[in-house]
Amino acid sequence: MHLSYRAGWLRAAVLGANDGIVSTASLILGVAASGAGRSAVVTAGIAGLVAGALSMAAGEYVSVSSQRDAEQADLRLEERELRADPPGELRELAGIYERRGLEPALAADVARALSRHGALEAHARDELGLDEDRLARPLQAAWTSALSFSTGAALPLLAVALAPGSARGAATVAVTLVALAVLGDAGARLGGAPRLRATARVVVWGAIAMAITAAIGALVGAAV
Repeated sequence: MHLSYRAGWLRAAVLGANDGIVSTASLILGVAASGAGRSAVVTAGIAGLVAGALSMAAGEYVSVSSQRDAEQADLRLEERELRADPPGELRELAGIYERRGLEPALAADVARALSRHGALEAHARDELGLDEDRLARPLQAAWTSALSFSTGAALPLLAVALAPGSARGAATVAVTLVALAVLGDAGARLGGAPRLRATARVVVWGAIAMAITAAIGALVGAAV
C-alpha cells in the first residue's frame, strides 16, 4: 500500500509532536537553568503547552486554509474553462496523455472516456495535480497539530514535575531524547522513510535546541 495519502495529517502530527517536545523541554530547561524554582518551571511549562497548542492549531489552520483557497480557485477556473470551451479542454486533456506516452488516437479515447465520468475530476487530477485524497484539510491539520503538540509537550512537563529537584534537568533531557527518538521512528514507519536517519535527525536537532536554550537561560539568570 502506498503511503503518500497520509502526508497531510502525518506532517501536522509529526511537526506538532516534535515542536511540543522540543519547545517545552527547551523552555523548561531554560527557565530551570536561570535558577528558578520548581513552581516557576512547571508554570512556564504549562503556559508553554497551552500557548503552543493554540498557536500550532491557529497557524496550521491559517496556512492550510491558504493552500485550500488556492486549490479551490484553480478548480473554479477549470470549471469556467470547461463551460466555455469543452472541445478545447478535451484536446488539452488528450494532449496531456499523449505527452505521457499514449498514441494520439488512444489518448483522445481516454480523454473522452474520463470526461464522460467527470471532466472536472479528470482535469483536476491530470492537469492540476489535485487528487481528492490529498487536498488540503485545514480543520484536520489544526486539531492534529494541537493534539500532537499537547501530547508531546506533556512528556517533559511531567518529567520536570515528578523528578526530584537535583535531577530535574537530567530527567527532562532523558525523557525528551527518548520521546524524540520514538517520534522519529514512528514518523518514519508511518511515512515509509528510512528509520535510523529520521530518528537521528529528530534527536540531534532536539538536543541542539535544548542545549542552546539552557545556555541562554543560564546566562540570563546569571546576568539578572
